Amino acid sequence: MFEIKKNWWIYAGVLLFIIINTLFVYNEVYLFTLSPLVLLLVLALFLTLDKLLLALVFLVPLSIPLSELVPGLPIDMFLPTEPLLAGILLLFVVKILLNNTLPATIWRHPISISIYLYLGWMLVTSMTSSMPLVSIKYLVSRMWFIAAFYFLATQLFQNPKNIRKYITLYAIALTIVVFYALVRHVKYGIFDEKIAHWSANPFYKDHTSYGAMLAFFIPLMIGITLFKGYTPRNRVFFGFITLVLFTGFIFSYSRAAWVSLIGAFGIWILIKLRIKLWIIISGIAFFALVFLVVGNILMSNLKSNKQDSSTNLAEHVQSISNVSTDASNLERLNRWNCAIRMFRDKPIFGWGPGTYMFYYAPYQLSYEKTIISTNEGNMGNAHSEYLGPLSEQGVLGPFMFVLIIITTMVTGIRAIYRTTNKEVKVLGLAAIVGLWTYYFHGVLNNFLDTDKASVPFWGFTALMVAVDVYYQNRPEKEIIP
Repeated sequence: MFEIKKNWWIYAGVLLFIIINTLFVYNEVYLFTLSPLVLLLVLALFLTLDKLLLALVFLVPLSIPLSELVPGLPIDMFLPTEPLLAGILLLFVVKILLNNTLPATIWRHPISISIYLYLGWMLVTSMTSSMPLVSIKYLVSRMWFIAAFYFLATQLFQNPKNIRKYITLYAIALTIVVFYALVRHVKYGIFDEKIAHWSANPFYKDHTSYGAMLAFFIPLMIGITLFKGYTPRNRVFFGFITLVLFTGFIFSYSRAAWVSLIGAFGIWILIKLRIKLWIIISGIAFFALVFLVVGNILMSNLKSNKQDSSTNLAEHVQSISNVSTDASNLERLNRWNCAIRMFRDKPIFGWGPGTYMFYYAPYQLSYEKTIISTNEGNMGNAHSEYLGPLSEQGVLGPFMFVLIIITTMVTGIRAIYRTTNKEVKVLGLAAIVGLWTYYFHGVLNNFLDTDKASVPFWGFTALMVAVDVYYQNRPEKEIIP
């Protein structure tokens, strides 16, 4: 009785909720039933932000577009992650205004400065946009990804255990999606390339975004599995996850993801061999020169390839270079050409962030269209993290993105060489290789407007900052299994 009197307000609140919810259910209004969950999330936002951030990392691979639940709405977002990210952004801004909790080493870091320039130019081009409301919404969504998974993640990564948790939580949730996709494959009796296009839906809208994230996390899970500082039992567990992810990766039939993982493996070799930066730049310049000289011959050879995408893995690999008959490859070239033509019309400020899909249709040429092209131009973006910003934000758009890549790599590679923490060194190198899968994949697709890609991209960009700021000549921490 004493306990009841002491906590009477809890029992009164529960009784009040039951009464109100009963009235709502009686009138067939069911959303109020979720109010305790919403209240719990709001409390977590203020009281345990680090745990909420890690929970979000787990939820992101399992998030579902609102359009899947309520078709026909004029807006769309991923649930439950994006509303929470909007709340985190507001809380982040309030905390910064009232009491700046981030150290100056984070605010003034070269990677942070490159992100300010990136967002600043996006703001400028949003003001000059042909569709300002669309561009501002695009900018705000990019800001809540960066606030949560870059700035707050830099604080989370002060503890090396949180680095491993960040990687593992996303990987475990992604493993669930892989099992879901493989079961759908088995259900239809064959590991078919056409089934792969929608096997991970609604969690991933198509096999390209699904394959991109699998490619991203395979190097990370390999790094964790091979690190001898973890217990044998944990390494077996991580090895199992790696095997599952790699199986999903193969049967995603995402050619862009396959290419990106191979390219990232090449970067890993260069880093391990400690190849000097000037040698790498000279090599890139040499191959660019060779391409200029023999480019026409190369394109002629590519056009002679008639192998379309196929269920047969060998034939599917061969179709990667088919720019003659493969509809997917030709449509990608169509989108790229549209982006370049749009840039020529508005080379300084572009059409505005997030507006490509509304304006590219008239820029299609009849002889470049494919069987999957649309006159309405309602089939998505420019399929490039570099050409998309070129058309939407003008000449400085892709430059700002590349600046983030350069500062991230220079900082990250230097930091992992210098750190004395073996666990952080291994995880940092694995994160660099994972980031490179996306840098390469960004040539062929763009997914940074989604939470699926933003969690690893901005999170492991933040990891490079954390390694540089917190782990230089830092004593080895005890690794807890």
